[in-house]
Amino acid sequence: MHISVVGLGKLGAPLAAVLADRGHHVVGVDSSPDAVNAINEGRAPVQEPGLDALVAAGRSRLTATTDGAAAAASSEATVIIVPTPSLPSGLFSTEYVLDAIDKIGQGLRRTTAYHLVVVTSTVAPGTMDADIAPALERASGRRLGTSLGLCYNPEFIALGSVIRDMQNPDFVLIGESDRRAGDMLEQIQRSIVGDSTPVCRMNLVNAEVAKIAVNTYVTTKISYANMLSELCEHLPGGDVSVVTDAIGLDRRIGARFFRAALGYGGPCFPRDNAAFLAVARARGVNGDIAAATDTVNRRQVSRLAAIVESHLAGTDQRVAVLGLSYKPDTNVVEESQGVMLANRLASDGKFVTVFDPAALDNAATFLAPSVQPAASLADCVTAADVIVVTVAWPQFRDLSTLIATLPRRRRVIVDCWRIIDRAQLEPITQVIYVGADRTAEQAVAASRSEQ
Repeated sequence: MHISVVGLGKLGAPLAAVLADRGHHVVGVDSSPDAVNAINEGRAPVQEPGLDALVAAGRSRLTATTDGAAAAASSEATVIIVPTPSLPSGLFSTEYVLDAIDKIGQGLRRTTAYHLVVVTSTVAPGTMDADIAPALERASGRRLGTSLGLCYNPEFIALGSVIRDMQNPDFVLIGESDRRAGDMLEQIQRSIVGDSTPVCRMNLVNAEVAKIAVNTYVTTKISYANMLSELCEHLPGGDVSVVTDAIGLDRRIGARFFRAALGYGGPCFPRDNAAFLAVARARGVNGDIAAATDTVNRRQVSRLAAIVESHLAGTDQRVAVLGLSYKPDTNVVEESQGVMLANRLASDGKFVTVFDPAALDNAATFLAPSVQPAASLADCVTAADVIVVTVAWPQFRDLSTLIATLPRRRRVIVDCWRIIDRAQLEPITQVIYVGADRTAEQAVAASRSEQ
């Protein structure tokens, strides 16, 4: 099938490459000449594990252009996967989607063949019917259900594993304007995911609700685990990992994403939760669970900062924050807990150094001026009194080996992800697992404050 993909960013470029890998003839569309040139030269326009190889392998079936109208005119289906930034209200802006719709419509006016338009960008419930469908009909001069189809087909992926997630989803979600449109999209998706993956087809608004409902439910699990974590820290013998490992075995709960560590971040979870709340309020619906989830999440940086500061004995002591991306295997720093922690500690007057294997450059514009980036892991931790592991990068698992080579001095490691082996470092270095009993430390801190 001939398919055009509008948007060659962090999701669009992998999707275009995956479609080409499955034998489709794909034209990528982007306003950036650099992204277009990269695809045409067989290079990935964005950083994502496995993408360079996939783009290079599919070069004979994958091209790119800045001309969205021409791409649509020469395609049987067009997928829109452009940014939908959050508005102050919490809802999503459809500016870039509607711009793409306009160009697609211009292209479709040059042809009479049936064409399917697929919106993969996340939009708020009601947007497809109220805004996008009418805009597509106006731009193309066609009516849905005759020579034109429209579907909503959001992806459930994580940066750092986009290609794997696209090829192996738990399910495929399709919102369809009509059966013919849904049949055509299911055929495309089956070429990617195979015959055994469940495909859930429904109308457009139910698919819009389902998309943000998945992410807001996951954020609720994360915040619930972090609430348990805070409780366990105040109970003698408490350990949140023991608790969540046990109750995650209950099939009604499940273990996935049910792990206490830091708050959630990234480009999807925080904004989808905010959008769910905004949509609920706009419809006069109580969104208390989404609001509580957000409240718990926002508290996590302050909570972690308090743990760190409780182990700083003097004003000249230094903190090393390890991890600035929002998760491993990506350079994305949107809503990064590590960035927020570094800035919070710096605002409290602490000396802060930071390191990340991939995200230092991207984080630079978001870090407070007094936060010092380190060129290497060793440079970051050598002079630190407290070391905080905020991202479970594999490189940080060998921290015990590095610490053993440094001059002996009092150090504390706050391990949010429990990737450091305590046995290898203690008693040389104190290792604190977030979510484990801290009642003894709290008692000492309380006695100091009373003196």
